[in-house]
Amino acid sequence: MKGGRETNYFLVLQTDFGLKDEAVSAMHGVAHMVVPHIVVSDLTHEIPPYDIWYTSYRLYQTIKYWPKGTSFVSVVDPGVGSEILLKIAGIKWKQVSFIVKFIIVFAIINIIAVFIFQPTYGETLYHSRTVLINAGYFTLTAQELFYLFNVSLKYICSIPLVLLFLLTTNPSQFAASLNKIGVSYKVSYAVSLALRYIPNIQEIYWSISAAQQARGNELSKKASLGKRIHGTLNIVTPLIFSSLDRIDTISTAMQLRRFGSKKKRTWYVAESFSLADYLVTSSAFILVLVVILLFKVNSGRFYNPFV
Repeated sequence: MKGGRETNYFLVLQTDFGLKDEAVSAMHGVAHMVVPHIVVSDLTHEIPPYDIWYTSYRLYQTIKYWPKGTSFVSVVDPGVGSEILLKIAGIKWKQVSFIVKFIIVFAIINIIAVFIFQPTYGETLYHSRTVLINAGYFTLTAQELFYLFNVSLKYICSIPLVLLFLLTTNPSQFAASLNKIGVSYKVSYAVSLALRYIPNIQEIYWSISAAQQARGNELSKKASLGKRIHGTLNIVTPLIFSSLDRIDTISTAMQLRRFGSKKKRTWYVAESFSLADYLVTSSAFILVLVVILLFKVNSGRFYNPFV
């Protein structure tokens, strides 16, 4: 309260949801549940599908007319979930299944670890505390739950894009491009080797898995959890050693070719920048500027619905 009056909090929504269903109304409802006296306004909910540039332009046009401290929420699907991009690129589930499952397990462990070791981080981040489940040290708050949700969302959004990049990018061309924009050719070549090897890890994994099962190690769902964990360890160990052997082989080959003895090198697949390259580079630069702008608008890298 200030001067006997409630302080107004402003929230501006922009989405590609349309107004045919309950999605926009649900967003209004959630905002009022968190902050009963919040003023919610709609910039537009008719953003064209996947058009993040139009979205950024509309946001840029509107921000200057709102008071300082106003929060903006812009929800626009860049491609109906980046998973659709994998389908468009012709990438099959078998090609990425192992990596996806591994990252999902890692993400779950990461989220659990975050809560165990720092269950009050959400409170520190959002400067408020709304208790959902009171359990002493492991008390669950709305702020911590919202933070963990954002961490999960990060994996959901980024993993498909990373896989798309790894499976559709020519490592040599990418390395040549990095060198062309000023990155050391040694660093560029290291990136190229990493990109070449990452997709092969899954193939090596399945080869070792087949060999282990041929020796009688049951890894299917029929086996108990303990046996499956033990069988997986029997795969991971030779996978690590085979990776080290490959690194040693590549290192020896590079030394025999006197790699790094000169300051510069040429690239067999090097190409001149085309119009599309300049457009993509410019778009990436604009996107970074939009992110910086949103940092300033929301006073940080996290949107805070609890203010």
